[in-house]
Amino acid sequence: MKVPITAILIALLATSCEYFQQKVETEKVIIAQANDAILYLDDLNGITPIGLGEEDSTKLVETYVQNWVKKQVLISRAIQETQFDQEEIDRKVLDYRYSLIIHEFEKNYVQSNLNPDITDSEIEAYYQEKSDNFLLKQNILRCLFAKVPKGSPGIENFRRNIRGYPNASLDDIKSYCFQYANSAFTDEDIWINFNEVATASPLKEVKNQVQFLQSSTYNETSDDEFIYFLRILEYKISDEMSPLEFIRDDIESILVNKRKIELKRELEEAIYEEAKKNESFKIYSR
Repeated sequence: MKVPITAILIALLATSCEYFQQKVETEKVIIAQANDAILYLDDLNGITPIGLGEEDSTKLVETYVQNWVKKQVLISRAIQETQFDQEEIDRKVLDYRYSLIIHEFEKNYVQSNLNPDITDSEIEAYYQEKSDNFLLKQNILRCLFAKVPKGSPGIENFRRNIRGYPNASLDDIKSYCFQYANSAFTDEDIWINFNEVATASPLKEVKNQVQFLQSSTYNETSDDEFIYFLRILEYKISDEMSPLEFIRDDIESILVNKRKIELKRELEEAIYEEAKKNESFKIYSR
């Protein structure tokens, strides 16, 4: 039985679908057909997330049906006009199916057996071993930065504090930034890309970042509304060795991924050895 698409959409979104549920019990409801391919009402089950509004759900279903039709007519034309080896395609489909099954099996095994905790000594060892892989691709720095509106109370004292750090209280600097700064960066231990600071201030006009970083530990610029304070604590130039803290998360991810690969290899070997022991396979000489 064919039903207009608008009626199907209303049925899918209604809080009660008793009429269609009764119909489905006796006859499959057709939503769309493209040549010999048919899209049934049952095929749309679960495509609209729970809690999605009626309008959004309608659009989602409409998009799904349109995409289904486009895909089917494309497949039909490709079959008509393309020379292909059906047996080769069947082999590839089977290989892909098996690959998906193996992927799910390995994923479940890794999730059950992976220890994601990486120690500081492991990170340090990998950092030293692969140091050539961690050359910087940008200029980075540790700094204090603040964008403060002109005329803010106590700005002269703040200027002395940020310029004189570390011979001034970091807590006082943070407190002032919390009260008056439009934006600020006050984590002295974190390395950041110089461009992250520059784009938030007139420093984006700096032509030679290396020369700028090497020339001063303190910089102050302004525009019509704000004063921009930058206290440079330490910097590293592009092509220098990256500080460990700047890439710690990357190294941790690499080491976790290496563990995943090793678990997959161990699983494959264990299953192979078990099958070999149980004589589950034979290899015939040619």
